[in-house]
Amino acid sequence: MRALAFSVHIFTACGTALGLLALMAAVRGEWAVMFLWLGAALFIDGIDGMFARGLRVAERVPRWSGEVIDLVVDFTTYVFVPAYAIAAAGLMPEPWGMAAAGLIVVTGALYFADRRMKTDDHYFLGFPAVWNLVAFYLLLLKPEPWVTGVAIAVLAVLTFMPVRFIHPFRVSRLRRVSVALLALWSALALATVLQGLAPPAWISAALCAIACFFLGIGLLPQPERRT
Repeated sequence: MRALAFSVHIFTACGTALGLLALMAAVRGEWAVMFLWLGAALFIDGIDGMFARGLRVAERVPRWSGEVIDLVVDFTTYVFVPAYAIAAAGLMPEPWGMAAAGLIVVTGALYFADRRMKTDDHYFLGFPAVWNLVAFYLLLLKPEPWVTGVAIAVLAVLTFMPVRFIHPFRVSRLRRVSVALLALWSALALATVLQGLAPPAWISAALCAIACFFLGIGLLPQPERRT
């Protein structure tokens, strides 16, 4: 059982290998392939916790910290590779692209070190450094360079602001709606990647609408807790 429990750590750590493959694709300018690898890493990130809890990994192999492995993988796939893609994709003229990438990795590192990144009711407090999703939308929509720069700057500032962002699986409020929309988003995002980030307009519109839902739900007034 200890060997089986340790295999969960290996499974989680495989996310770094997927991050490396994503980076190699980004270096070649193969953005759709990059997102396929990042999507695979996101899938592992979504299910490894279930295995860890079921096999009581923290109890059986306490020498290795699953939380630390998870943070290393998340920084690689959520922050570092997307930052490179944003800098290399020509979304902004130099030196602004490099400056934006530097801002992303610095604020991302600080966010993952924040011991108060989550509220008691499981919302993320501050923009949760999901720069992989930001890069996806930027490469899909290709906005004007100044729009890209403003969006990155605003999200970087929101990293340190007391603004709530929903965790689709852990926040109880509208959980069924959130999970259903996340499943729909995943299907549409996969279709977008398979079409080389050039999907029909209705897919792009649906992806943007779902993003607005997830961005907006954390801004809704919170229900008062019963005492």
